[in-house]
Amino acid sequence: MAALTGAQIVARSLRGLGVTILFGIVGIPVVEIAEEAINLGIKFIGFRNEQAAGYAASVYGYLTGRPGVCLVVGGPGVLHAIPGIGNSTVNGFPFLLLAGSSETHLTSKGAFQELDAISFLAPHTKVALRPTSLDAIPDTIHNAYRTAWYGRPGPSFIDLPADMIQGTLASSTPLTYTSPLSAPPKPSADETSLFKVAQLLKTAHSPLIVIGKGAAYARATDAISSLISMTRIPFLPTPMGKGVLPDSHSLNAASARSTTLKEADVVLLLGARLNWILHFGSPPKWNPRAKFIQIDIDPSTLGSNVADPALAIHGDLAAVIPQLQSHLSTWSYNPSSSPFTTHLKSAKDRNLAIAATKASSTALPLTHSAALSAIERILHKLSAAQIPWTSPAPSSPYRIRGYVLTRERMRRWAWAWAMQSLLTWLIMGWGLNRGRRRWELPGSKDRKRKLCA
Repeated sequence: MAALTGAQIVARSLRGLGVTILFGIVGIPVVEIAEEAINLGIKFIGFRNEQAAGYAASVYGYLTGRPGVCLVVGGPGVLHAIPGIGNSTVNGFPFLLLAGSSETHLTSKGAFQELDAISFLAPHTKVALRPTSLDAIPDTIHNAYRTAWYGRPGPSFIDLPADMIQGTLASSTPLTYTSPLSAPPKPSADETSLFKVAQLLKTAHSPLIVIGKGAAYARATDAISSLISMTRIPFLPTPMGKGVLPDSHSLNAASARSTTLKEADVVLLLGARLNWILHFGSPPKWNPRAKFIQIDIDPSTLGSNVADPALAIHGDLAAVIPQLQSHLSTWSYNPSSSPFTTHLKSAKDRNLAIAATKASSTALPLTHSAALSAIERILHKLSAAQIPWTSPAPSSPYRIRGYVLTRERMRRWAWAWAMQSLLTWLIMGWGLNRGRRRWELPGSKDRKRKLCA
């Protein structure tokens, strides 16, 4: 067997884990890694700025359910990639950042693009590692990739010094590459906690289910659909929870959001955090007597703000929801037990009528609602398939009616940090996840529209 360079070992380690796309910007000393990855069939997607590459890789991780991998140079390359790390941390996206660095023997001597990236990024990542030797590279990449993916997803970082990338491993040195990792284990809930929350739901006069971004990431659509169909409890999707159940669902309370929050007395949070997007669960937006039941993969979010830790359940939604259904048995919500559903219907009808009036306006200058209504009609005509919908912030107009989604992970939003500058790169990540770079209009193969520039 011929001797291997560090760059070859890195590329083979990535391929062994099942990585098929690598985002980033090449330069000294990581260009060899990109070249070796391409030689192995890994697609390298180059960007003009590390910030954009990090955003695209992190959203690719969210969409695929496996870590997106980004390759950058050291020093300023690492600094420019930090927004991707922040986006991954706050939103729980699996993301692996690989960065070159100056030679180890030149540390503290003012080497090219020198930066102690390990110390710099350790507080902001799930793990920050540097291989101790060339033969340790496969295990280091495996551990960082697994850490980014398992538990609450987030960012991992690997520092790759130039002398390690360009170094050579003797052919006699044994080297083992790991196989693709299996999906993370799905923790279930304890039966005592499930019995308690099931009893609370059964006694609710105005129950509500909030579907969050975590539900979309968990691929829990079938379980949630079954729960809603059985219990007939109204649901409210967060911006990134849209599409887990179709927006057109009869129990969707999004068009009566304010009324829903003010009247709900027992709220089941499915992969949703009580942060600013949900007004921290506090009055005056929420019913001051509301009780919150949290189900989340991240134990650190349980019991946050006004939520009661005694009603919190740590587990994977796809595993826990069927357990909860078992405890609920054949129970379903009886709307006649309170005026809750009547109030929701009145509010929905009123708000939808207002939105329809605004959308049909012919006044000049053209209003946001009228413009977006026309865009929506055109998009539906162009493609029978669901087209991704991107909006910059929760304050965007057209919130009540909006573009109707029927599939999960199709809404691109500015995430929990409201970072509007990343929206173009979200579309890039979406398109690569779908395995195509252009839209093709039905019945016209010679007419195409670019998905991204």
